[in-house]
Order: sequence, then structure tokens, then C-alpha cells
Amino acid sequence: MAKTDTSMFFTDRETLESYSLSNQFAEHLEFVLVKDRFTATANDIYFALSMSIRDRLIRKWLRTQHIHKVKDVKRVYYLSLEFLMGRLLGNALINMDYYSECQQILEKDGYVLEDIIDKEHDMGLGNGGLGRLASCFLDSMATLDLPAFGYGIRYEFGIFKQGIEHGNQVEYPDNWLSFGNPWEIFRRELSYRIKFYGKVDTVVNEQGKLSFKWTETEDVLATAYDTPVPGYKTNTVNNLRLWQAKATQEFSFHDFNQGNYLAAVENKNVSENISKVLYPNDTYIGGKFLRLKQQYFFVSASLQDIIRKYKINHPASFKEFADKAAIQLNDTHPVIAIPELMRILMDEEGLGWDEAWRITTKTFGYTNHTVVPEALEEWSVSILEELLPRHLQIIYEINQRFLDGVRTKYKVDDNIIKQLSIIKEGPEKKIRMAHLAIIGCHAINGVAALHSDILKNDIFPHFYKIFPEKFFNVTNGITQRRWLRAANPSVAGLISDSIGDEWIKDLSKLKKLEKLTGDAQFRDSWRAYKWSNKKELIDYIKTEQGIILDPDSMFDVQVKRFHEYKRQLLNVLHVITLYNRLKDNPDLNISPRTVMFAGKAAPAYLQAKLVIKLINSIGEIINNDPDIKDKLKVVFLPNYSVTLAEKIIPAADLSEQISTAGFEASGTGNMKLALNGALTVGTMDGANVEMREEVGDDNIFIFGLLADEVAKLKKSKYNPREYYEKDEELKRVIDMISGNYFNRFEPGIFQILVDDLLKTDYYCLFADYASYIKTQDAIGELFADKDAWTKKSILNVARMGKFSSDRSIRDYAQLIWNVKPVKIDIE
Repeated sequence: MAKTDTSMFFTDRETLESYSLSNQFAEHLEFVLVKDRFTATANDIYFALSMSIRDRLIRKWLRTQHIHKVKDVKRVYYLSLEFLMGRLLGNALINMDYYSECQQILEKDGYVLEDIIDKEHDMGLGNGGLGRLASCFLDSMATLDLPAFGYGIRYEFGIFKQGIEHGNQVEYPDNWLSFGNPWEIFRRELSYRIKFYGKVDTVVNEQGKLSFKWTETEDVLATAYDTPVPGYKTNTVNNLRLWQAKATQEFSFHDFNQGNYLAAVENKNVSENISKVLYPNDTYIGGKFLRLKQQYFFVSASLQDIIRKYKINHPASFKEFADKAAIQLNDTHPVIAIPELMRILMDEEGLGWDEAWRITTKTFGYTNHTVVPEALEEWSVSILEELLPRHLQIIYEINQRFLDGVRTKYKVDDNIIKQLSIIKEGPEKKIRMAHLAIIGCHAINGVAALHSDILKNDIFPHFYKIFPEKFFNVTNGITQRRWLRAANPSVAGLISDSIGDEWIKDLSKLKKLEKLTGDAQFRDSWRAYKWSNKKELIDYIKTEQGIILDPDSMFDVQVKRFHEYKRQLLNVLHVITLYNRLKDNPDLNISPRTVMFAGKAAPAYLQAKLVIKLINSIGEIINNDPDIKDKLKVVFLPNYSVTLAEKIIPAADLSEQISTAGFEASGTGNMKLALNGALTVGTMDGANVEMREEVGDDNIFIFGLLADEVAKLKKSKYNPREYYEKDEELKRVIDMISGNYFNRFEPGIFQILVDDLLKTDYYCLFADYASYIKTQDAIGELFADKDAWTKKSILNVARMGKFSSDRSIRDYAQLIWNVKPVKIDIE
């Protein structure tokens, strides 16, 4: 390979190096924002600084893409419907090592860098762990110098802004783009036509070869917006490409000339709705169509873009496509990519079925993120038939060929064939997208050891018997650059001062902290910084909600998406139990506790929203009860986001990871909290199992049924009422909720929760209640011993090396992608 020519980028290196960041900042402020030091607002300062940092990123960004192209490297393409990036400025400053320089630049004009960083609006293009994981992975891929692209949707409105009115969740639009986005680049030259509806024509050529043409379609354009993703102290800057929908025609002149102004722009509005909002409500048919449109829209645009890049170096053949492109499907949302790539290869590129299928299966990998049935996507055949008729044909063909092969190679009965089929028979035929993924990908992975075992043995056992070589485990991880270095600078600084800063790029180096648990001075500093973090959060809560909290109380934190399997309601039962004990004996000697909740419930998820209402109702009673004497407080923090997480997590003492065993795939909040020194109370679920192995039994609080015990309990006709009748504390708690103790002016509103618990209790709250309460009592006793608690806190951080997203990405690169690092040489 010839030496890369970098002269195309800069002609005068001395001029480049002498052109300071301070000069760039001043020029952006003056020439782009048209402001001077007297008229500039804090928001202007944020934009000018962000654009200056972006300029520095662009130099490495261009070179990264150029070298990847010239060297014809294999790239990872990460397809995800969610990217919960959070704020980008602070992360970029850390990764590029510009933090101190920018502090000095702003101090000259009287600004505080941290205040300016706070002006940035979160890129809320995700709902929770799935989107944040994708963002952590992008950071790690760049840090590890892996050639990578992220692909998603540029939603005009991200995850909704959550408000609380009379204790109820209310949803407001999150128009994150209303004031612009200084980080993105609009790629004017990149747009792709995306087809919907229409019909499929069958054509036989002169040689008798059958081909298909998808005609009479309704088309939408996908336009590209790029965001640079820098690695930590490396020259690699990868790319996040987000697609926005644009109409192929701005409006109808015919309708306009007829005076029908609404009809004139209707096509434009309908087309552009595709990228309007993250996760439209799919409880009605229009929402289902829109959600599938979103999935196909970004998948088709991404594949067209990937193929365009491949053809730059390989214009004549697709033989090397799978050797140059590793496409990872982040859950089932992008799985429609499998028939789409088949369609492109056969219908547009002229390949035969066998060759197209070989390329497709070697190219795709699929990550499963859930065992919850409703999250294993199924699409109605009738919707696919109308919206994507050619893809339905291809899916039927994939299924038929697969099942024919199974019948030939294995002795299976019709019942197993039925379980293996992509087509789910019934009154309404459906396409099982997870089945399509398993058949059409070369690798399927779970995201924690327990989760991967459940996939192989319980969820997809017949597939595992047929394809054992396809199944892998890659335990999730988080980026320490965001979740310790940026979110908790005081503790990160203490760690670096004590053991060096190699941990920022190699989290296993935190192991050196173990020896410092015996250092009294270090423990004192550790506690002091935790106290300071708690005080910052207290000030925020006081400003936002007027609630005054005690920094010496235990900050007991459960922050995550609201879902019944995550069991925020079990936490609530413990809160009421503590409340009752204190009401019975106000002088009871317990560790003061502040129980914090944060998270959003899906707008149509009424049960989860009712739990949020219950939490706020309980908080209203407890926080204003003079008998409690500040020994117990309950706080719900609205509008949970990456930025709010960065406030809460460094202040947490206790991390609640209490999902029903066998239901949480992995979790990443558990890792973030432990990495910041919170001790974990949890079930043997998801990554909790591996966290226990790493931190040791004595440094984590495990309770409750195991996954196989939950399954056995359900098979034995679990009767929750028996637990209710036998446990006096539990019965009292449930009777209080049922008796309107916390909702005297809204009687009966929580009865549906009580009825569900007494009749079904699908997530086994009652079965785990006694074990949970006993464990929480032990936690309260330990918290009173500050030195013992601090030692365990330090050990939790020291032993979190496994849970870096850098390790996760290395696993993907070696086990699934076969992608090698590519160093970007600036000289």
C-alpha cells in the first residue's frame, strides 16, 4: 500500500499549529454568531466554543475517513434506532484533552466552563439503556481505533420531556433542535430514495431468468447529517450518520393552483413525519405503520450508503463485501435490513439467491437485548404486505428455504417447525423479527452471561441446537470517560492522583485502588468527595423542587426506565414498610435514608405511569410527616436524561438493581453506579451476576429468587395472596395502598396495582418481598459504619474493570466482527 498523501489537508503546518483555539473561538463568535464580548450571551459562548472544538475534530475526522478509504479497511456499521448521546462538548474536551485550555480561554472573559457546558441540550435520541449503550460503543470504537460508522435517525423531537403535574407524568415535546446543533454537518450531496407501498412485478428475461421489480411506490428522501465521534487521546474520529426524511416533492402545484393549500403540502408533511419523533405510539394502526416506516427508512438509507462506500474500492464485484463490512443490528429494530440487503443484491445488483444469501449471512450480526416477550418484535403480515411487499416475498422465501433445510437435516416434528418458523400463525399472521435475525445473521449475542444462557436454553433452544456456532455472549459495558472522568471529576481526580490516569483508557488499572482501602486518609478523601457530590445534587433538588435533604443520609437510588419487570414498585413497598416502622416508633434508631427515583414511562404504559403517581403521592405524605423527623425522604426527579444521570449517579450510596431474575438482559445503570462507588442491592439478574463475581459476595447485596426458581414458581401456580396473608408487614403495606392512605382525595386510583399484585403478581414482588426487606435492614446497619461502607465503596470501583465498553468492543471485534484497529498517522 502506498504511503497516504496528507498534503491535501494542509499546506502550511506551521500556520496550522500557530492558529490557536482562542483565535478560532473569537472568530466563530464574531463572524458566525455576529457577537462581540459585550453582546454575547452564555448560549453564544457555548456555540462558539463547540464550533471551535468541532473545527479541531474535523481535521482528524477528514483524515480518519480518508485513510480508511485509501487502506480499504473493514469497517463496523452499527445500526441502532436509538443513540442517547447526551451532551457532546464536555466529552469532546476530555477525549481531545482541551479541557484546561478551554477553561483558561473562558476565564479571561469571566465565564466558567462548567456553566457553559450546561447550556447544551441533550441529544435525546433514545429511550434508555439501548441508546446509551450505542453511544458508549461509539466512544469505545473510536478510542480503540476501530474503523466504525454509527447509523440512526435524526429525530426532530427526541424522547419526550417529562413533567409531573399533581403527581402524574405528563409528556411535552423535546424539540432539541430548536436552537440549532453546532456539532452536526449536513451532507448536501448525500440523499437516498426510500420506497414504500407499491406492487411487485415479475419479469422473465430472454434467458428465462426470473427477476422482480418493485414499482408504483411512494418515495421519501433520506438526507444525511454527520456528527464526529472522537476517541480518547487518539487521532481517530469516527462518524455518527443520522438520516432525516424529506419529501421528494415540496408540494403539489396542481392542488396549490386549485386553492387547496393544505393538500398542496400534505405529501411533504406525511413524508417528513418519518423522522419527526422517537418511537411514535404504536397502540393504533397508524402508529404501527409509522414505526415500521422508521425502521425501514433508516435501514435502507444506511445500506445504500454502505454499498456506495464499498463500491469506491470494489466497483465490479460484491465478492468481498462481507470482508469489508460488518453490520451489527442493535436489537430487532433494524432486522428489516436482512431482506433489504437481499433485495438490493438480487433486484438491483443482479446476484442470484445463493450468492446474495451467502453475503448477507456473513455480513450481519444481531444483538438481542431482551427476554421480555413484548420487546421481541413481531410485525403483522398485512402491514408488511402493504408497506413493503417485496420484502414480505423475500421473508417468505427465507423461511421456506430454512424450514426445508431443517426438515432434511434434522428429525423434527411439526410442533418444532412451528416454533422455528419466521411466520407466526394465528388469526393475525405475524413476522417474528428475532427469528429472521437468527436465521439471517452469522452471530447472535446476548449482553450478559445469564442472559445469553437464557437465550440458548429458554427463548431460542431449537435454534441453538441447529446453530450452536452462532451464539455468543458479549457482556455490556460503559465508557469510563463519560461515566467517571466527566461525570465525577472530583473522584476521578482523586483516583488519578493516587494511581495514575491509565485507567481512563484501561479500566482494569482501577485494581490498584484495592491497596488504598487500608489508607485512612484516602478513605476520608473518598467520603469527602462523595459528600460534596451529594451536596451538589441536594442544591439542584432544592432549586427544582424545594425539598431539603440531608447529605449524611443514605442516597438510595433507582434511576431507569419505568417498567413493571424493573420493579420500582418493590422499592415502593420497602419505603412504605420503613415509614410504618417509623410511625410506630419515631425514635427508632435507623440510618436516615433518602430514596430517589427517576425515569420515564412510555406514554401508553398506564401501569408504569401509575407507579410514578404512587411514588409522588407517597413522597407528599412522608416528606411532610413530622413524626418521621427527616429519617426518611422520597424524591422523584422528573425528566431523567444523560445529563441528570451525571448529577445523580456520583451522589448515590446505594444502587437499586432489583428486576425479577431472568427478565433484565444486562443493565448498564448498575455498572455506572458501581463505578461511582455506590453499593448494589439486586437480584441475580442480568450483569448483576457477573458484578457479584467481580466485586465479591461481601461487597454486594443479593436477595430474592434465582431465574430458574422464578420459572419453577410460575409453573407451580404461584399464589401471591398466600404471601400477602402470611406476612403482616406486607399485608399492612398493601392495605394502606388499597385503603387510599396516600391518595385520600383521589380514592381508588391505585386499586388496579393492588388487584394485579394480589391476583397475578407476574413479576413476583410478593415472593421476593421478605428477602428484600431483610437485605435492606442489613444495608441500613452497614451504612451506620462509615468506615466499613467506604471500604466496600472503594472495592466496588476497584473491581469494575470488566465492565468497560472498551472490553465489550474488543470482544465484538474479535468474536463477531473480525475488525482490526487502524492507527491514524497525522504526520
